[in-house]
Amino acid sequence: MTTLYNHRRTTDLYPTRGPAEAMLPRRDPVVWSPSDTPGPLGRAGLRDFEHTGFTTVDALLDPDEVALYRAELDRLIRDPAVRADERAFIEPASQDIRSVFEVHRISEVFASLVRDERVVGAARQILGSDVYVHQSRVNVKPGFGASGFYWHSDFETWHAEDGLPRMRAVSVSIALTDNHVTNGSLMIIPGSHKTFLGCAGETPKDNYKMSLRKQEAGTPSNEAITALSEPNGIRLITGRAGSATWFDCNCMHGSGDNITPYPRSNVFLVFNSVENTAVEPFAAPARRPAFVGARDFAPVR
Repeated sequence: MTTLYNHRRTTDLYPTRGPAEAMLPRRDPVVWSPSDTPGPLGRAGLRDFEHTGFTTVDALLDPDEVALYRAELDRLIRDPAVRADERAFIEPASQDIRSVFEVHRISEVFASLVRDERVVGAARQILGSDVYVHQSRVNVKPGFGASGFYWHSDFETWHAEDGLPRMRAVSVSIALTDNHVTNGSLMIIPGSHKTFLGCAGETPKDNYKMSLRKQEAGTPSNEAITALSEPNGIRLITGRAGSATWFDCNCMHGSGDNITPYPRSNVFLVFNSVENTAVEPFAAPARRPAFVGARDFAPVR
């Protein structure tokens, strides 16, 4: 069953894309369920997530599972039909596939990962409700020149351009290759999830076509990144294939270019609470396509 966008009028708790940049305190919980709620992450995982905005799992997938999902990733990026699909984004320099979106609808193999209790159960545990997939993709980040992503808060984009009202979404990045210190791994500013950064500047029409290759609208100033990182520094997230990182929707994060021979391939899944379904965009001229910001709010079963 497909549930379309909610057209109700909603108070904007997190104004952004205005004439000036502004920092606002978070007005939502980080963990929406009690700390003793049973689930895959356990109390220690929830405690880390509450405090820093993220938590890591060293071996979410075993080697056989990594091989299964890696083989499916390789199949997808070799498929000419996938390459020609609008859901595939290409590196401008190398012409290699950079990302494939809505991968849980393209591939039943990845759909089964979404339904895995180790994955969706952790999302329910953090968000305190049933959840649906707001976005899914595989990020290939091939070697020798794959470009990085500048600092940004996903929630700022999802709020401005997809219409998510509250900070009640969570992402998980699952490594299908080793994530090294050298191959463009994820960087997160611990504690940044507790401050909303409203960015300056209007959202261009069809901004997603550019932002999914190189984000410009919705990016913070150097001064803001410096201020956010001063209390706790910056954490570089590395791990073996099969490891996973859960992080809050409002964490300030980014990644550098990959100029090594070693690809950094990850599955990236975004779960949103069924109690936080999208309304009209708060700071964009039109909704993004459904393969970027889902319009089907049916809970994962």
